[in-house]
Amino acid sequence: MGRPDPEEGQLPAPVKPPDGGWGWIVLLGCFVITGFSYAFPKAVSVYFKELMKDFHVGYSDTAWISSIMLAMLYGTGPVCSIMVNQFGCRPVMLIGGLLASAGMILASFTTNIIELYLTAGVLTGLGMALNFQPSLIMLGTYFDKRRPLANGLAAAGSPVFLSSLSPLGQVLLEKFGWRGGFLIMGGLLLNCCTCGAVMRPLDMGMKRKMGKAQDKYEAKEMLPIGGKSEEGISTTDGTKKGKKAKKKPKKGKKLLDFSIFSNRGFIIYTISKFILVLGLFVPPILLVNYAKDTGVPDTEAAFLLSIIGFIDIFARPACGMVAGLKWVRPHVAYLFSFSMLFNGLTDICSARASNYTGLVIFCVFFGISYGMVGALQFEVLMAIVGSQKFSSAIGLVLLIEAFAVLIGPPSAGRLVDALKNYEVIFYLAGSEVVLSALFLGVASYCCLNRGKKEPPPENNPSAGGGSDTEEAESDVQEPEEHGSNNHQPAHSTDNAMVAANEEANHVAEEQSGEGGGCPAGDGEVLARDGCNADQMVERDSF
Repeated sequence: MGRPDPEEGQLPAPVKPPDGGWGWIVLLGCFVITGFSYAFPKAVSVYFKELMKDFHVGYSDTAWISSIMLAMLYGTGPVCSIMVNQFGCRPVMLIGGLLASAGMILASFTTNIIELYLTAGVLTGLGMALNFQPSLIMLGTYFDKRRPLANGLAAAGSPVFLSSLSPLGQVLLEKFGWRGGFLIMGGLLLNCCTCGAVMRPLDMGMKRKMGKAQDKYEAKEMLPIGGKSEEGISTTDGTKKGKKAKKKPKKGKKLLDFSIFSNRGFIIYTISKFILVLGLFVPPILLVNYAKDTGVPDTEAAFLLSIIGFIDIFARPACGMVAGLKWVRPHVAYLFSFSMLFNGLTDICSARASNYTGLVIFCVFFGISYGMVGALQFEVLMAIVGSQKFSSAIGLVLLIEAFAVLIGPPSAGRLVDALKNYEVIFYLAGSEVVLSALFLGVASYCCLNRGKKEPPPENNPSAGGGSDTEEAESDVQEPEEHGSNNHQPAHSTDNAMVAANEEANHVAEEQSGEGGGCPAGDGEVLARDGCNADQMVERDSF
């Protein structure tokens, strides 16, 4: 059954993020989930050589396993957004942990590459997607002022797990074979269920109590003091409930908000991320096989991914701390563009590395730049759309990126089979990443800076990238302002009871009339255009 909403189908009011407390436990769970989601598709590449021998396939065929995992992680974004909005983060993550584990366990019994695509690719990828996206949503609800640091620490889970899963996979491969390794990996993925269990939603009870107390206070101020004032309050409350019950079929909670496509910053971000993903994951996926083909022993080849992971561990939190500085945070999009440019140039400059020393140097610089990209990508998206629309925004972004994931690594693997040359692959991947960096930087400067001079079309707190704490505080203060401006004293003591009944009936008639009320969400502009004080109080109380 669906998750109960605090206002019976209406969007819940924003709650001030605690920036700590239980949020640190949520951050730890997000750290583990991010590690499995991003490191697992790369760590599986350790098994590709054995899979090629057993199933008699080429590089491109085995590269599809990692690509399908990443495609499911991205492509199921809208489905995951709908499930989170309907059922909440915790149950979705518990189901995702079970699916991810079941996929790897079933993959250990496969007999051909197609079955491996369906189990390790589709099923495990779907399970990780149902864990990854809700964990980021929960992280955004628990942190606001410390959000860049929290995103950097959570993103550090990817290199930590990459540096450990890759050598672990090599050890499991040598002792138990790829089937035994897949079986043990499936057991490790059950830890995702534990992480989902700690994703406790923020308590909305305090917000509901504040709203109810504010409604009664405003009703008492509007109605004359007398024995029937409580009747007027109860009549007004009953009218509100009737209105909400009547509007519920019309204005239900949006499962997926497509209005974010009207945000130019979101469009620029989505296009740049699509180009970025075409080449971002190609070098780490093909790195192990490239090293093995150049004569590097298997153990040392697997250690290259550990080098990337070790450097990445420190790069992500450090970049998150830099992004949280007061003079950097307003320009975090340009820092993200610089990190992508750094990553692309690393690929291009290291394309001619042909020995183990050159590959180690490449891994060091790639780890730094890759960590910067990983720490900033979701922080930039949260800054663009706000935390209230982030659940829909990330789902739609991941869906668009899924097409790039399905194109990038498989195409690179096919080029390797055809050309037998990794140098071209590194040049191509680096050029795509550089192009995405230039597009984001130039488009943000030309379009967004010019758009800042134009007044916003509507006062929507979730449409921008401002502080969520200030948005929540303004929502609480707004009803107080309306209540103080709309005070209505009684005309006489003798007519107090009659005035109370007439006032309550007048409110009920205006609320139940078709098209006569003030549409929700139009703010103070509509109040100046003709909405009376009672309608503003009723709207704000929702």
